[in-house]
Amino acid sequence: MVHPPDVRLDGAPAPVAPHPLDNAAWAALTGPHAHLAERVGRAARYPSDVAVFAALADPADPAAWADLHRLVGPATDVAVPGADAVPEGWQTSGGVPGVQLVDTALRAEPDPEAVALGPADVPEILDLIARTRPGPFLPRTVLLGTYLGIRHRGRLIALAGERLRLPGWTEISAVCTDPGHRGRGLATRLVRAVAAGIRERGDTPFLHAAASNTRAIGLYESLGFTLRRRTTFLEVRTPGTAHAPEAL
Repeated sequence: MVHPPDVRLDGAPAPVAPHPLDNAAWAALTGPHAHLAERVGRAARYPSDVAVFAALADPADPAAWADLHRLVGPATDVAVPGADAVPEGWQTSGGVPGVQLVDTALRAEPDPEAVALGPADVPEILDLIARTRPGPFLPRTVLLGTYLGIRHRGRLIALAGERLRLPGWTEISAVCTDPGHRGRGLATRLVRAVAAGIRERGDTPFLHAAASNTRAIGLYESLGFTLRRRTTFLEVRTPGTAHAPEAL
């Protein structure tokens, strides 16, 4: 007798597998970005000069938090997307409420003025990031994926690129424009251009934004992104002892 794949033999509904976007950093660090990952058991992180994120296989699993403590060491700050709370002995400075949006109707297209950026462009990228503050960007963040920019008289004035990459999905991030060049649609053009490259390899674009950044969220929704879920980017500090308590 053939049973539907979503029904157990006893007639009860089968457990629904979690969606990879529900724990995107873990799916990236154990998937397409595994070559960048530092990992201990059920915890993984990006190198500290690549990205600020760590991830847990299951943020509700105390053993995963213990693995994270062993991975990053005592009294260390790290961002854990998707975690709602920390175990006893850990500290948190609170989280940044955010939203996750997915491409449902984006018009993706290359841009003739967009240029690929790489390690040699990092000083310019960091300067633009410092002036526009779209979110964390570190000296080797460019290793995460394709970054595109637009220049004006040789100077970098707009940027967008790829951050988390997981099976079937790629995050668009670092979207920013020099204050003196806003209002010209440069961010829109770069989001569409980055999305074109993501779609070309068969992935679907998604992105995150601070929940308080209603202007950016409105822009993304107007471009064809749809709110999928609300999340929190939790900033945590590991316990100060050399070994996490077994109770973790």
